[in-house]
Amino acid sequence: MAVDMKMPILIVDDYKTMLRIVRNLLTKLGFSDIDEATDGTSALEKLHARRYGLVISDWNMQPMTGYELLQKVRADDALKAMPFVMVTAESKVENVIAARQAGVNNYIIKPFSAEVLKAKLKTVLGDF
Repeated sequence: MAVDMKMPILIVDDYKTMLRIVRNLLTKLGFSDIDEATDGTSALEKLHARRYGLVISDWNMQPMTGYELLQKVRADDALKAMPFVMVTAESKVENVIAARQAGVNNYIIKPFSAEVLKAKLKTVLGDF
């Protein structure tokens, strides 16, 4: 089944430059409906207000981290099946393991290119 390039995507990062970079990479890959949140709390509000096809979230944010957001998404019956990709500058093995155990679909280490993002999204969404 082909990936819907018009599906809504929520990107979450407390660093505005990173939001812009991820948005530009997604646009370059052909996605067009991209929303942003600057922390886990506002992301959760957006997730309850609109149905998204994918969440791409940074790990390190305040007051709610991307890891805590992932846990809340997976604990919510309405959201738990949503594809979730974690992005972080930390490559600690224990963080990757914790994210996997919490139900993350994929994990991307910063910095990354459009090619890396596409490869990671293909494993989550399928070919596009």
